[in-house]
Amino acid sequence: MGSEQADVVLEAVNIAGVPVLLGRPTNDGGPWPTVLWYHGFRADALAHAADLERLASAGFLAVGIDAVGHGARLDHTISDRISTTEGGAMSVMLPLVDQSIDEIPALISALVASQDADPSSVSLVGISMGAFLAYRAIAQGLRFRTVVALLGSPEQPGADSPHHGIDAFEDIGLLSVVAEHDVSVPPEPARAFHAALAARFGSSQLHRHHVLRGAGHLTNAAQWHEAMRVSLDWLHTKAR
Repeated sequence: MGSEQADVVLEAVNIAGVPVLLGRPTNDGGPWPTVLWYHGFRADALAHAADLERLASAGFLAVGIDAVGHGARLDHTISDRISTTEGGAMSVMLPLVDQSIDEIPALISALVASQDADPSSVSLVGISMGAFLAYRAIAQGLRFRTVVALLGSPEQPGADSPHHGIDAFEDIGLLSVVAEHDVSVPPEPARAFHAALAARFGSSQLHRHHVLRGAGHLTNAAQWHEAMRVSLDWLHTKAR
């Protein structure tokens, strides 16, 4: 399977036991700044092929990851478990998120060893479920050059909710992008979290909160273009 844009070819490969959609930069020679890209709940890496191509064209090693239970390792019981599990989709989603986080250290090591990823410049982008993953990964002690959390929330069920572990975010470049009228993942917790970051650490250039005005959780083409523009600008500024 392959997809091309601006001479970028995406390749479906398995790295450290994780199925990924890999886009290599068009410029010769690494090591390359690397972006781990996590999709939304019940989606997969292929849904973001165009975004991965854009990342690779911009000079990043783009790694679209099929989260546990998704894509090439689809768990066909998810729908039934959502309808029968107390807590619904969130209680089904978060264990898959944590299992996916557990894979990240070995995945990064394998990318450095086999794909010329720059170990000093590994960033993470997450959309919806992937944004929940991004906040949780930082709170659990994983370190990245920078992180983009799109349409997610740092306020999550349980005592281990990332918004309780604010100190872990002190030196992480974090961009949170939310939709103004999102009813699936309300934007207020991310706004409050960034206010707490500012109160704790001052007006840091490492933390930014961006609102997609007029948008809901399912963005239109113009709103998604805006989200990708601010995300790429952030990565260009913070991830190199």
